[in-house]
Amino acid sequence: MIDRAILCVDDEAVILLALIQELKGAFGNGFIYEQALNAESALETIGDLESDGIELVMVLSDWLMPGMKGDEFLARVAREHPLIKAIMITGQADADAIHRTEDLENVAAVLRKPWSPDELVATIRSALGENT
Repeated sequence: MIDRAILCVDDEAVILLALIQELKGAFGNGFIYEQALNAESALETIGDLESDGIELVMVLSDWLMPGMKGDEFLARVAREHPLIKAIMITGQADADAIHRTEDLENVAAVLRKPWSPDELVATIRSALGENT
């Protein structure tokens, strides 16, 4: 049974689809892949995973989303779930938001859209301490 998950958060469904496809291509059935269209929904998903006994190990989040911005969301995840690693993927974050995000201990990287699939996978592997 798969007991580890990666959560992708972006308000654009096509971005979520692309991320999930790349992750599945790189990691196969090694993880459960979850997605959310906004931060509030993502927080609910985190709670659901915890309730189901599934360890959320990585969150990939956009910055510019309706409601809560990505840097605010990742700061909340860091406060409430300090063991979850995170990557912000953005095409529009301002410099202050990027610096706030990079200062969070759980954030492995801030990547720009369009991201490099190889860089994304390598960053996830490095953040999770995986060699494969």
